[in-house]
Amino acid sequence: GEALEVNQEVNCVTDFIHGCEDQLQKLKKQKEKGLLYGIPISIKDHINCKGHISSGGMVKFLGQVKEEDSVVVQVLKHQGGIPFVKTNIPQTMINYDCSNPIFGQTLNPLNPQKSPGGSSGGEGALIAGGGSILGIGSDVAGSIRLPCSFCGLCGLKPTGNRISKQGVVSPLIGMQSVTGMLGPMARDVDSLALCMKALLCQEMFQLDPTVPPIPFNEQVRLRGAPM
Repeated sequence: GEALEVNQEVNCVTDFIHGCEDQLQKLKKQKEKGLLYGIPISIKDHINCKGHISSGGMVKFLGQVKEEDSVVVQVLKHQGGIPFVKTNIPQTMINYDCSNPIFGQTLNPLNPQKSPGGSSGGEGALIAGGGSILGIGSDVAGSIRLPCSFCGLCGLKPTGNRISKQGVVSPLIGMQSVTGMLGPMARDVDSLALCMKALLCQEMFQLDPTVPPIPFNEQVRLRGAPM
């Protein structure tokens, strides 16, 4: 409900992920409760969710309904999280604003005359507007950090290759010099740490063997060093 209201004001959601209710019922029956049990999580547009498109803000991707969840979405579900919406991005995602010809312009909920930043602008706007408490964005050159800065949030661009990018649409292929990374966005640092801890689990290391199997280090975080 909150997400719908925020979306009406700032146009940040591109799609609602179906099957949320069923997933919650299934989770309730499980003995093992994951680290993200019952938490609704918003997902940036270009991260694949089964049965939905990953547009990247580009018309050419509109017909391609994804047949399976990206690894990151599989792991979030494994940890009890509930991906519930997909959020807006700029066309091609290589932009500091958040607008494309398909879904239009996303506004900043703190000031609708301003941009929420990009490219994870839909995430920034939705979380800042109170429509989500945890989101997954992505960042090459500021795409998590800029919206977090513009919207007064916390975000993390993890070290390159720390989190699986399998099942994520990119308009650029073969860019090796600067690695884009998926990462969490939320209102506080504790939420980012919980999300990283949840993602860096055996499930992810098994689903994507190219990711180094290094679990989350609580000691490093408490020392205040980079995560």
